[in-house]
Amino acid sequence: MKKRCFWVSDDPLYIAYHDEEWGVPVYDDDTLFEFLILETFQAGLSWITILKKRENFREAFNQFDYKKIAKYNDDKCQELLNNAGIIRNKLKIKATITNAQAFMKVQEEFGSFSEYIWVFCNSKPIKNSFKNKEEVPATTELSDKISKDLKKRGFKFVGSTVIYAHMQATGMVNDHTVDCFRYNEV
Repeated sequence: MKKRCFWVSDDPLYIAYHDEEWGVPVYDDDTLFEFLILETFQAGLSWITILKKRENFREAFNQFDYKKIAKYNDDKCQELLNNAGIIRNKLKIKATITNAQAFMKVQEEFGSFSEYIWVFCNSKPIKNSFKNKEEVPATTELSDKISKDLKKRGFKFVGSTVIYAHMQATGMVNDHTVDCFRYNEV
C-alpha cells in the first residue's frame, strides 16, 4: 500500500487529488486562477468540501474563465448566491469577480500571472522535507510577502494561509512529507 501525506482520507476524490494534482508545478494561468478561486472559497472550510463541489464551481463560474468572471454583474451574483451547488458566500463571490479583474491586470503587467507568481520562488519549486504534520506550516514569510503584494494589487481573500495553500496546491512548494510516495515524484 502506498504511503500518502497525513491529510489524505480514504475518500477516492481526495486520494486522486493528492496523487495526481497536489504539489505538481502549475505554470498555466487558467489553472492558477482556478486554484486561486477554489482556495478563496475554501477559507474556513475543509478542502474536501471544495473538491466535492469543484465541478459545480466550474459550471457556475464559466469554467473559471476569468475574462467572463471579470464582467459579472449583480444579476450573475444573485444567480450564484442561489446556486446550492457552490459555497454561497456573497463576499467570496464578489472577491472572485474582483480577483478576476486584478488577475488580468497582473497579466497585462507581467505577460502572464504565472510569470508574476513564480518569480517569488525564483521560478522553481521549493522542496521542503517535512516528516510530519506538526512541521508543515500554515504560512511562511514567503506566503506573507505574496499575500501583501496581491492585496496591494487589489486581490481579496488572499491572506497568507490561503496563499500558502495555493502555493502547495500549485507546486510552488513541495510539501509532501518525506515518507509520502509523491515526495520524490513532484
